[in-house]
Parts: sequence; structure tokens; C-alpha cells
Amino acid sequence: MSDEQTLREPDERPEPGTAAEGTGGDETGGQRAEGAASGNGPDSAVQESQEPAADGGAAAERAAEDRVANGRRRLLNGLWPPRLSRAQLIVAVLLFVLGLGLAIQVRTTSDNGALRGARQEDLVRILTELDNRSQRLQDEKRGLESQRSQLETSSNQAAEALKQTQQKEAQLGILAGTVKAEGAGITLTITDRHGGVQADSLLDTLQELRAAGAEAIQIDDVRVVADTYFTQGADGVLIDGHKLSQPYVFKVIGNPQDLEPALNIPGGVVQTLEKEQATADVVRSQKIVVDALRPSKQPDYARSSQ
Repeated sequence: MSDEQTLREPDERPEPGTAAEGTGGDETGGQRAEGAASGNGPDSAVQESQEPAADGGAAAERAAEDRVANGRRRLLNGLWPPRLSRAQLIVAVLLFVLGLGLAIQVRTTSDNGALRGARQEDLVRILTELDNRSQRLQDEKRGLESQRSQLETSSNQAAEALKQTQQKEAQLGILAGTVKAEGAGITLTITDRHGGVQADSLLDTLQELRAAGAEAIQIDDVRVVADTYFTQGADGVLIDGHKLSQPYVFKVIGNPQDLEPALNIPGGVVQTLEKEQATADVVRSQKIVVDALRPSKQPDYARSSQ
């Protein structure tokens, strides 16, 4: 029995190399398993290569953001606080003054809305009035030049000078209100039933007539001169201290073709009085008599230099 067992033992043993190969395979598999468990395999190498790339992209983005922030900061520092040179400051002041002037001009132009909205016939009337004023100034200029020429060419300059002096005295007497006057003109009658006409409205009317070329004016029984004034009293309007009674009557000597259009221009005296619920009637006449007189006054200090 022992011999047979002895002979069979070698047969039951594994063939040479089989166990070694199994062992080696097991070891290789174990190493792979351990490598996979510990992260030392090929997949872990790919992950390691991707992690630096991701870190590099984030760093690049942060660097770009830092550059943008630094650029904004430098731009802000360059703009504020402002660093102006003397020349730049002068240019800025000049531009401000120019802008202010343009704004004032635009505002002044916009205030003339009455003319922009006027009708064609009203604009023609205004233009005609301006032409008439220019013509009056030209006539006065030619008259003065004619007087000078007569004085220079007259054989008896003393007699010519006396004649012109007398004519000038008569003209100044009319302007001063010390002599009567008559001639073509208009009669302006203002009726104020509601009491809306104040002293300033009558003063505006007088100024408009003077600007239109009025040479002699009488309001009720008061002669209008250079120092005439209006006041608003408790009982109504006073002119040079005399109370005016209604209706207010203006007797005006001058060119009727100039005086009437001046009162009827858009935004003028007639429209202003109508807004105050008053009426203004203008009547032309070839003979207006201004007979209210002013006392002649002698100056206290002024003396003739001739």
C-alpha cells in the first residue's frame, strides 16, 4: 500500500509551470487591481494631464479679468480728477460764453413770436412803417445839409443865419409846447368802460406815437412835451398832475399814413387795449389843431455859449 501511494503521489501533483503561470496571472491581475484602486493606472494619467489644462484656463481667465480691471482703473484715474492746462481752461471758458450767447439769441428770437405768427398784410404794414421812418430820417438829413449849403453859399450869411434861426425857433416852440400847431394827423379816442386802462398803457400809446413821427400831441387839455409823465391815482390816471377824464382823446399832428399803421401793428397799442376790454378809434384828418400851451420856462443854470 505504501508503494502504490508513493507511486501515485507524483501523478496527483500539478504539472510543472501551471501553478507558476496561475500565480503569475494572479499577481498581474492583482497588480492591475491595485493600480486601479490606487489611481496609478492609465486613466489616472489622463486625469492628471487634464487637471493642469483646466488650471491653466482658469488662470488665463483671471489674468484677462485683471487686465480689464486695471484698464478701467487707469482710465478712471486719467479722467478724474481732471487735469486741465491753462490753454484748455481758456478754451472751455470761451465755449461756455459762446453757448450762453447762443442761448440768449435763441431766447430773444423766440420772444418775437407775434411777428412769426403775423399775417402777410401785417408784415407788409410793419415793413412799410420801417421804410417810412427811414425816409423821415433821410428827409431830415437832407434838410440839415440844405441849411448848411445855404449858409455857406449865401452872399449875406448873417441874414440867412437869422432866417434859419427864426425857423428853428418856431420848430422848437412847437416841440416845447409854447406855440400852437396845426396840420395833418389823427385823433385817437380810447374808451375804457371797465377801468382796465392804466397809466402804463397810456404811456405806451404815447411812446408809440412819438416813434411813428408825431410832432405835436395834446391829450385832453394837456400839451405833451418831453418831460410829460403819467401817474396812477386813486381816482384814475393823471398826466403831469392833471386828472384825465374819459374818453381819453389824443390829438396828434404827423403823417397819418405813418401814425395809424403804427397803432394797428400786431401786438401794438390797439390789440393791447382790446385785451384790457377797451376800444381805440383812430380817425385821420388833414387838419388837427393842437392849441394847449405850456408856459415858457427860463433855465436856472444853463446859458447860451454864443
